[in-house]
Amino acid sequence: MLNFLRPFFARLFGPIVQALARTPVTPNMITVAGTVGVSAACLSMFPIGWLFPGAATATFFIFTDMLDGQLARIKGDSGKFGAFLDSAMDRIGDAAIFGGITIWFMRTNHLLAVVSLFCLASGLCVSYVKARAEGLGLNADVGLIERPERVLIGLTSIGLSGLGIPYVLPIGMWALAAGSAITLGQRMRAVYVDADAKGEVPHHGKPAASEPAARQRANTGEA
Repeated sequence: MLNFLRPFFARLFGPIVQALARTPVTPNMITVAGTVGVSAACLSMFPIGWLFPGAATATFFIFTDMLDGQLARIKGDSGKFGAFLDSAMDRIGDAAIFGGITIWFMRTNHLLAVVSLFCLASGLCVSYVKARAEGLGLNADVGLIERPERVLIGLTSIGLSGLGIPYVLPIGMWALAAGSAITLGQRMRAVYVDADAKGEVPHHGKPAASEPAARQRANTGEA
């Protein structure tokens, strides 16, 4: 939903990217450094109640996610490994954000600890469903709340709560949990509809049109 803002940020960070392009810094370095920064901020500050400093620091490093892609295009370093690394680091960053705030909730509000843990799990599932569907040649590019929205709602509500604004954190967590659940359902339905349209879903005891997906399911062991 927030992808329309990417051109704006691309222009905003253009001079920084151009400067980085003249250095030995690689896009993968930026990707890893950004994730380390987000994880360190969230896991060190959220559990001790430093919500605003933690959210502000994490937000600073989140913006590096918009630098690595532009730098890769300028340097010609775009590739499958870079895309894989970026996706993997995103999952680690998400886990750090919601893992850190879950630890804080375990000390202050057990119900919200459960809600934030659900946000963590459902967010990972939302991303996995899309990746798995694309790996099977199916479409799951739909959803109410994708990663940018999850991060925005999560860090904004955490940061504002750290400034003393009441109720914003529970509202943000509950809204995020509901939105993530809806998005997961939307993506799973989209995959089913696409698979059905391609004859990959058996009906009334009839086998599906092709067997590779079934064999892939049987042979795939998820870690």
